[in-house]
Amino acid sequence: MSSTIFQRTAMLLGESALNKLSAKHVILFGVGGVGSWCAESLVRSGICHLTIVDSDNVAESNINRQLVATHSAIGKPKVEILRQRLLDINPEADIVALNQRYTPQTASEFHLENYDYIIDAIDSLQDKAHLILQATSLPSYFFSSMGAALKLDPTRISVTEFWKVKGCPLAAALRRRFRHSKQFPQRKFKCVFSDELLSNKYQAEDEPRVNGTIAHITAIFGFTLASLVISQIVNS
Repeated sequence: MSSTIFQRTAMLLGESALNKLSAKHVILFGVGGVGSWCAESLVRSGICHLTIVDSDNVAESNINRQLVATHSAIGKPKVEILRQRLLDINPEADIVALNQRYTPQTASEFHLENYDYIIDAIDSLQDKAHLILQATSLPSYFFSSMGAALKLDPTRISVTEFWKVKGCPLAAALRRRFRHSKQFPQRKFKCVFSDELLSNKYQAEDEPRVNGTIAHITAIFGFTLASLVISQIVNS
């Protein structure tokens, strides 16, 4: 690992912590508005073994909030664009880009047991719920992002245990799903969330129903997820 790239990180954390960061294996599901910023922070902080998973291509509508989204990237796989960027940050990093979607049907293909840290930045309720159940059945550390849409105030972004999340429709929907199915996470896990809930002020008639988002919120969600990983490694 280049000593120059991480000189300031080593000054803050120490050489032993930097060595810990470089040795851990992390898998990140979803590299959109939240996940792309999380990946960036992880690699800039010294994570060298990172697998990124997402099946989407960059769309023009992603440009307002996603790190990988630029006009020149439209139509290209998000994971490939992000992998190139991460390797440009640290050419010595081991970045695996999987242009796939995590679903209950594909879950076994990702071999979650091989990772020290599992990060969830998935949007789909069904897929997110399944990943939570799978990840919490393993000894790997697991962190999850709740909904980042319809938020504007960064001071209301916080971290708590999943069952203690308040004011987040996504967390509430996940809890209802678990109760209905009678399948529950096997252990507690921390989530990034905000209790702020705004309303859309505009909706184009010819577009599917989506909720508004903005870059400084999705980025802080992603950076906060990264901080949970980094802090846990450094303090272990």
